[in-house]
Amino acid sequence: MALPVHRQISDHVIREIASGALPEGARLPPEREMAAAHRVSVGTLRRALASLEKQGLLDRRHGSGNYVRGVRAVGGLYGFFRLERPAGGGLPGADLLSVVRADAPGAAPFAQGHRIRRLRTLDGVAVAAEEIWLDAARAPDVAAECLAPALYGVYLTEFGLRITEVEDRCGTAPLPDWGADALSLAVASTVVQVERRSRAQDGAEVEYSLTWFDSEKARYVARLT
Repeated sequence: MALPVHRQISDHVIREIASGALPEGARLPPEREMAAAHRVSVGTLRRALASLEKQGLLDRRHGSGNYVRGVRAVGGLYGFFRLERPAGGGLPGADLLSVVRADAPGAAPFAQGHRIRRLRTLDGVAVAAEEIWLDAARAPDVAAECLAPALYGVYLTEFGLRITEVEDRCGTAPLPDWGADALSLAVASTVVQVERRSRAQDGAEVEYSLTWFDSEKARYVARLT
């Protein structure tokens, strides 16, 4: 199911911030110009901008315009996504495959969760299969139409969960069958696997995920700045 148009626009701006195309302090084009570029009404555009303001990513100054702020906050949206193209960089994105509520796997720190399966992309190229489990006690109802590629932004605006800490453990594992075709690899091929545990602002583990990626198309990168 396609995201609502205003969510598509806000996620597009988030990805532009994450890629560095919109640096801290950058002024967005005038609202009417942006609305025309996205082929939407000014009202729809303003819904997108209001969402970005709520996430702390925009400073909306009356009579002056909309300015990028809180670029560090993108760390909670895309900064924890540590896959890059082999040559570096790559604009991140995600294609939702399914979302269901089910008993969580034994490794998860909660009993029931929402299982979200996605394909992660860099510059539009599928590089990873991703299975995310979100604690159902903290997010009782997760609808597919609310799941923008920048999931941590969704967690904040929809459920009040700000992801402040993640722990990644890398190893190798067989690629699951549901991700094999999209990555053009054989089922059960041995690939790099990233196991992630994510904590919210209260210190509780609210997300558990597994990501399998093709090391010919992507690299796991961690930087300290």
